[in-house]
Amino acid sequence: MNDTILETTGLTREFSGFVAVDGVDLRVKTGQIHALIGPNGAGKTTCFNLLTSFLQPTRGSIHFKGRDITGMKPAMVARLGLVRSFQISAVFPHLTALENVRLALQRARGASFDFWRSETVLRVYDERAHALLDDVGLTDQADTVVVNLPYGLKRALEIATTLALEPEMMLLDEPTAGMAHGDVDRIVDLIRRIRTGRTILMVEHNLSVVEGLCDTITVLTRGRVLAEGDYAEVSRNPEVIAAYLGSEHVNA
Repeated sequence: MNDTILETTGLTREFSGFVAVDGVDLRVKTGQIHALIGPNGAGKTTCFNLLTSFLQPTRGSIHFKGRDITGMKPAMVARLGLVRSFQISAVFPHLTALENVRLALQRARGASFDFWRSETVLRVYDERAHALLDDVGLTDQADTVVVNLPYGLKRALEIATTLALEPEMMLLDEPTAGMAHGDVDRIVDLIRRIRTGRTILMVEHNLSVVEGLCDTITVLTRGRVLAEGDYAEVSRNPEVIAAYLGSEHVNA
């Protein structure tokens, strides 16, 4: 039985001669939390954009659940069950938390024109929206306008809107970026809770988060795979240490 849900072969993206992603072979196993890490400019977010078709590869292929999705439109990729969050929170700031999740539920069902329907008709989505808010710890913030939510809770809301699309695989782009310690702990606990029944690929700079959460780690540098394994393996790798800290630290 093939336990690989996402696989890339020779994935490459060039920008006017600059190679941002260079021949990346990536295999993500079903049910795992898999991290992409690396120094700034390593190509992590570009990889995410390629996997979800926000960018098209110069060369290489992407397979999801055994299906070639290379060049497929982003909306179709999402409908297949591969859904991403963004490095910058992508919720609607002047709607309530409940309204944000409800919009995601409407989109998941293909109801693009529900914006123009009555409030009474739209309430069919409320029960599921409240359940998703409860899943991410936002029960008490359902009626709060998002602009008034603390940053950490906005990121939790974004995960709720991602879950509304019922993904088999979630791509989380720096879910704890810019957070205070308490918010980081909250998001880590949330990711642990929502992993059941789905696969998660995440870009994350906080190595403590990676160590505590991730089953497999792929290290990128200059667009290439430098190392792969569990945290213990990659953290001892001299090339990884050099990439993060400089070669003078390798033998320290």
